[in-house]
Amino acid sequence: MKKTVFKGSATAIVTPMYPDGSVNFEKFRELLDYQINYGTDAVVVCGTTGESATLNTEEHVKTIECAVQHVNGRIPVIAGTGSNDTAYGIELSKEAESLGADALLMVTPYYNKTSQSGLIRHFNAMADAVSVPVILYNVPSRTGCNILPKTCLELSKHENIVAIKEACGNISQIAETMALCGEELPVYSGNDDQTVPIMSLGGIGVISVFANILPKTMHDIAASCLGGDFKTASALHLKYLDLMNALFCDVNPIPVKAAMNMLGLEVGEPRLPLDLLNESNSKFLEGILSKHGIL
Repeated sequence: MKKTVFKGSATAIVTPMYPDGSVNFEKFRELLDYQINYGTDAVVVCGTTGESATLNTEEHVKTIECAVQHVNGRIPVIAGTGSNDTAYGIELSKEAESLGADALLMVTPYYNKTSQSGLIRHFNAMADAVSVPVILYNVPSRTGCNILPKTCLELSKHENIVAIKEACGNISQIAETMALCGEELPVYSGNDDQTVPIMSLGGIGVISVFANILPKTMHDIAASCLGGDFKTASALHLKYLDLMNALFCDVNPIPVKAAMNMLGLEVGEPRLPLDLLNESNSKFLEGILSKHGIL
């Protein structure tokens, strides 16, 4: 079996912004400490939730560097370096490796998309360029590109490709991938609301948006699954399912940033083209947070 980057709950951490839209590194360090103090097993920086799509290269690199230096080995730092341009993805991946990232998260190409054979060539080329572990990221609802199970099997043969974050939403497809790949490609849930079902099939954790709000709760859900206590895991999962879903009442990370601001974490607004959460969704989200005694 390949070396596992982490087991349990990794937070897909937001990138906090100042009012002028620049990255708030001081707040970012506070958020990293908050995650570590409440039991998060790893942190993913510059992912979808971290608004990687609107970070320029300098910001992207500085955010990874900040995370690596501040975390200082306390938990794994996984850097999002995926791109729809293979050459740029290789460049960014090499830079993240040089900065000390423990692993890389590589999303499928978006907009231009590609074929399944193109996915194999794309990911193999990026994984060939680095020596740190690579986690694939399958989220066809955002990219229009789906990594099929047989493609996962082919990619699992690369020694640096060690896992996949599955956010395709199709449990049947995920089960087929797990059946084909076994221990050669462990699966992380990429959807908070599917964590327990995926881990019940043998998944080893989650890369979570919800954990920005309640890192200990998501850690406990994943830890219970890993310990075989699915009764406890399911009870927590169902208790907080409404909040997990509420954090996707608009495009991620609009709701989670709004929720964090409601809680006084002052992470700022998302960058355009992401808009602010509208009034009705804000009231809805406030109600869910209040219900759980968080607000």
